[in-house]
Amino acid sequence: MNPLVGLSSLIIILAAWCTSAQALLIDRGGGLIYDSDLNITWLQDAYYAATVGAGGGFPGGFTWDEAMAWTDSLLFQGYDDWRLPTTLVPDPTCSVGGGFLINCTGSELGHLYYVELGNVFGDSQPFNAGPFFNVMGAPYWSSTEDSPTGAWSFTFGPASAERGLQEIWVKTRSSFAGWPVRDGDVRSVPEPASIWLLGLGLAGVMLTRRFRRPFQ
Repeated sequence: MNPLVGLSSLIIILAAWCTSAQALLIDRGGGLIYDSDLNITWLQDAYYAATVGAGGGFPGGFTWDEAMAWTDSLLFQGYDDWRLPTTLVPDPTCSVGGGFLINCTGSELGHLYYVELGNVFGDSQPFNAGPFFNVMGAPYWSSTEDSPTGAWSFTFGPASAERGLQEIWVKTRSSFAGWPVRDGDVRSVPEPASIWLLGLGLAGVMLTRRFRRPFQ
């Protein structure tokens, strides 16, 4: 086989493998996880408020107004534009289960739960937290209001019957967490596939020179 043909095939195979293996959630380091599908960045510590001792009724627990205010004032890794996740209303992806909305992938928390992390509604097995830690089973507040007194939330567990629920709660309930997120990436870094392709491209140039026939 022509060495150049073999090298080209190898580059194509590895490029396809890198692209397919590339996760939608990319660890940017420093406690930041980039969601390349929605182009948003999450805190890796999903219960960061409790980690730093913030909260109202108990560490990490907020009313909706408290969660909104704490997230808006958060400064983390030099970024001060954090917010609570949004909920799509109405969300055509939702279905109704037991009187609650389930399988909602239009909201940012629902998309994270069902799409990026691959969880399913009501699964009896522990939910997949992926690269995150301190993921709470209790509901997480959304920034999206339903009324002057209510706001949307999303639940990761702990009971299997509650996993993946999207519902409305009274804003003054002070037992929910806030998971900060911000729009966009935190910094531009070469992705694994790009690094592979760059290295393979350089190798291809070297081999091309090695097997090139001298001009006659």
